[in-house]
Amino acid sequence: MQNNKDKLKRSLLCWLALSPLVIVILLPFAVMLLTAIKPADEVLSYPPRWLPTQIAWENFAVMWEETQFGTALKNSIIISTLSTVLAVGISIPAAYAMARFRFAGQAGYRRFLLVTQMLSPILLVLGLFRLAAAIPYGDGNLVDTHIGVVATYTALNTAFAVWMLQSYFATIPRDMEEAAWLEGCSKPRAVLKVFLPLAMPAMVVTGIFTFINAWNEFAVIYTLIRSAENKTVTVQIVDLVAGRYTVNWHHVMAAALLATLPVAILFSWLQKYLVKGLSLGAVK
Repeated sequence: MQNNKDKLKRSLLCWLALSPLVIVILLPFAVMLLTAIKPADEVLSYPPRWLPTQIAWENFAVMWEETQFGTALKNSIIISTLSTVLAVGISIPAAYAMARFRFAGQAGYRRFLLVTQMLSPILLVLGLFRLAAAIPYGDGNLVDTHIGVVATYTALNTAFAVWMLQSYFATIPRDMEEAAWLEGCSKPRAVLKVFLPLAMPAMVVTGIFTFINAWNEFAVIYTLIRSAENKTVTVQIVDLVAGRYTVNWHHVMAAALLATLPVAILFSWLQKYLVKGLSLGAVK
């Protein structure tokens, strides 16, 4: 009984210590939600109100229909998912080669991967646009196509994914694979059956960060995409503010809140797989 009381006391103390951080993290979400459910005449009322006099849930439905937010959300999911799968899939063999083999210029290549992360995509948009316009695709080129954006995001995120994965791959003991070889397992099969399960935590973390990078990216998608049916949520939210004399902030906050939910849900869902992967790695 005393042990339960001590555990409860420690939990309360931990939550008390973390409460300022929790407030700082949840405050933007609370502001977005409270603004999104306010009637239009109360958003910029004076004196300002924290709580609405009546809840206007219809703001979400009106925003969804008027801004084609559903199409933009679908585009973001497709582009972010495809670019994440391709970037991580391409990075796994590259990171494995860097972690397991020694070759001339390896140290310089690692520095090169790190330097590429210092370049902002805004510096590359002109060259990327000219490149997309020069590559034939169908009756036109890669401008205003999802394939062009996916290929660009894959290229931009591959260096980041290789950098993250090779650091973790280097910590996995080579003895695991050598033991599988002695048991008659081929090298490719040892990688698939022994190495990759141990590397699952790193691949999950890399996939999460890559997905978030693709989901939040704005400069490239704003440059390459022209038509409304191909826009993503980041561009769609900016279009609710940019070039308008009157901004419907309740619609902007509703769109921003809905745009953050998929990433939050994805992270919460994959967190248990991350912990599971760490546990399996420790057991093996």
